[in-house]
Amino acid sequence: MFDTLASQIGFAIAVLVTAFAFLKGDEPERIGAGAYMLGLFASQLVQDKSASGTTQWGLMAIDALFLAVCAGLAWKSRRAWPIWVCALQSLIVMSHLLTLVDFRPPPGAFYLVINIASYGVLISIAVGAFWAWQERRAAGLE
Repeated sequence: MFDTLASQIGFAIAVLVTAFAFLKGDEPERIGAGAYMLGLFASQLVQDKSASGTTQWGLMAIDALFLAVCAGLAWKSRRAWPIWVCALQSLIVMSHLLTLVDFRPPPGAFYLVINIASYGVLISIAVGAFWAWQERRAAGLE
């Protein structure tokens, strides 16, 4: 996982956003951040770096499970950020489905979509935690 500088920076950003969500966010933000980190660690365990052109069933299952968690958050909470996370996570799941239907996109495009959408997920969680924190401050609860 930490073989390149870009992966180290990405992991550091994920840890910072997750820590911010756990410290300043409400329950939906904590659930979303925790599910993201669990998915991040689980994807590192099941990832097969030699099978870049084929469907990686483990990664697709983890991403689909995270999509289901975020869909549940969007359904049960009154927040806007889970809807954005669902949209971005749907891009990731659809990228996996492209390899399933044998529409082999170039590996660079595949990883670019997944990485940019993952950063969008992190931005959405961070914005949601910030809004929750500001709402509590405005209400005088913090």
